Amino acid sequence: LLEHKRLAMENQILRQEIHRQYSFHNLVGQSPAMKNVFRTIEQVAMTDGTVLITGKSGTGKELVARAIHYNGNRSQNRFVPVNCGAIVETLFESELFGHRKGAFTGATTDREGLFKTADGGTLFLDEVSEIPLHLQVKLLRAIEQKEITPVGATDPVRIDVRIISATNCNLAKMVDGGKFRDDLFYRLNVVDIRLPALSERKEDIPLFVQYFIKKYCVEMNKNVSGVDNEVMQILVNYPWRGEVRELENVIERAMIFCQSSFVTVKDLPEPLQERKSFTASPGSANLKAVMRDLERNFIAQQLRLHGYNKDETARTIGVNLSTLYRKIDELEIPSETQQESSDSPPH
Repeated sequence: LLEHKRLAMENQILRQEIHRQYSFHNLVGQSPAMKNVFRTIEQVAMTDGTVLITGKSGTGKELVARAIHYNGNRSQNRFVPVNCGAIVETLFESELFGHRKGAFTGATTDREGLFKTADGGTLFLDEVSEIPLHLQVKLLRAIEQKEITPVGATDPVRIDVRIISATNCNLAKMVDGGKFRDDLFYRLNVVDIRLPALSERKEDIPLFVQYFIKKYCVEMNKNVSGVDNEVMQILVNYPWRGEVRELENVIERAMIFCQSSFVTVKDLPEPLQERKSFTASPGSANLKAVMRDLERNFIAQQLRLHGYNKDETARTIGVNLSTLYRKIDELEIPSETQQESSDSPPH
């Protein structure tokens, strides 16, 4: 009885820690785009509606899925993540729906599938675009009818599972190309949460930096307070193609080599050390003004690097063309002809 009580208490403490860790209040971000994501999480968490999370690899789609689960009414039950891209196509049906003994070669016992494992909780289908086309109709039936049929079985099994899916692909284009069923797409896409790229929320980068430094201070038993100004300017202006995951890896590496209270340029990987940092205007007295100067310098430099080709520049920095034009106008970035005239020596 005492051992049972101890295990029950440990289980309760672990659940409370998980709930605290995945509270949407603990998700990093103060940018308007992320505040909108947090509002959506708060609204959908207490429902059972299917959610499709989209965004580039490394933007934190699974973190959002877990936040939805652990802040909802299924939080006491299991959250089961599935990487659809990592499952062999021939085993996909068995993995999701289970199988009966003797259903195929190697099926020596009955096995519950991931749907049954997640019964009462949440099934997170990561990289949902990788699900084979011929199995998508069975997934659709499982979602709509709330029942599955294991491989080799004749009778369906009732399930109660919330579906959250994620992808870095454009499912609408896949539907148009005949690579994804339109009925399944509409069923998964009841609520769409799009995670912005870091290039769209540069003001969140300092928050991520401090968050990861605190995390690795605990893991590495170090006492690092933050990064110096030059490092922060480099990090804010770096084109994070690997998104938040790449930023975390850089901070982890810097923490390994940091021997002082602040991360300096020499602690960064060589590709970042080689980048010239941008300095804000002397008159910039607050964070908003500093961020505006950094963004202006960054976009101006990228335009010059790409010969003022706006299509190519927009693709490189991860924004659409209309956003780039709007930024050029808002930040009063000079055009190529204006830049040439300012660079010309006076006659």
